[in-house]
Amino acid sequence: MKTPIHLNALRAFEASARHLSFSAAAQELHVTPAAVGQLVRHLEEWVGTPLFIRQRSGKARLVLTDSAERALPDISAGFERLGLGVTKIREGALAGVLTVAVSPAFAAKWLLPRIDRFQEVCPDTDVRLDTNLKPVDFAAQGIDIGVRYGLGHWPGLTATWLMDEEIYPVCSPQLLLDPHRLQQPADLLGETLIHDLSMDSHSGFPTWDSWLTQAGVKVESTIRGMKINNSAAVLQTAIEGHGIALARSVMASGDLASGRLVRLFKDIRFETPLAYYIVCRDGGGHAPRQAVFRDWLIQEACDHSPQVADSGADHRSVRAGKG
Repeated sequence: MKTPIHLNALRAFEASARHLSFSAAAQELHVTPAAVGQLVRHLEEWVGTPLFIRQRSGKARLVLTDSAERALPDISAGFERLGLGVTKIREGALAGVLTVAVSPAFAAKWLLPRIDRFQEVCPDTDVRLDTNLKPVDFAAQGIDIGVRYGLGHWPGLTATWLMDEEIYPVCSPQLLLDPHRLQQPADLLGETLIHDLSMDSHSGFPTWDSWLTQAGVKVESTIRGMKINNSAAVLQTAIEGHGIALARSVMASGDLASGRLVRLFKDIRFETPLAYYIVCRDGGGHAPRQAVFRDWLIQEACDHSPQVADSGADHRSVRAGKG
């Protein structure tokens, strides 16, 4: 008995019988009414008996034959069981450990505050974070998927754009209690500037020198200040009032929204060619767990993007930038 060959025909019959209409069945199945009618005719030829009484009076609704009406509950139940079976297969494929490689700062500032929402979507997937400041070997270390910051080109990896970023100065609201402090970009030269050394390997990453130059401030020599090799620690140092950080919008969005930081000089736009990318091994990324996590990351970036968050007390008009 070659039932699988006629599975589409059975599906067309079941939908037509429920709706008593080829047109409605076609809409549900995303095919044409003619295709549904043809599948039903093939099924009638195979079983050797009519399934519908064709009306000659112009009525639009179909009428089931007695044998078709008796068979319909079993056929409908069969498709319901098939659906449950597919669901169980998918749930099994989503269960297990998903190893995700991200930088420590990205984990702390962007991913971990949102990860509960992924666990709600995939409660049977255990996420294991591999946090490292340096790129890791996905194959050697068993990495399923990751997020990297750069120009989007890494040997052996397929990259999917996730978020752009803007760069701007931020500081603690406490530093702005004096209304005469930090009135113009040149005033930054009299402050302790916090430098993010974790970005030294990225030749395109803006420095304080490049930001101040774009702001019209003449920089005589390399700017001195506090140097830290972790982006999250850079922001925390600024939150505690120890200086002014050149922040990355994706990293700083939560602190701006909470009021722990404020953005300075919002009229000066400084975007970088670097961006965040979802990465996986070439030819990978199609496994259910990886695909679901990738789609979730993209949705989070769209739904909760810092570029739509005008946040924080604004002595100088604070806004989380394009991220």
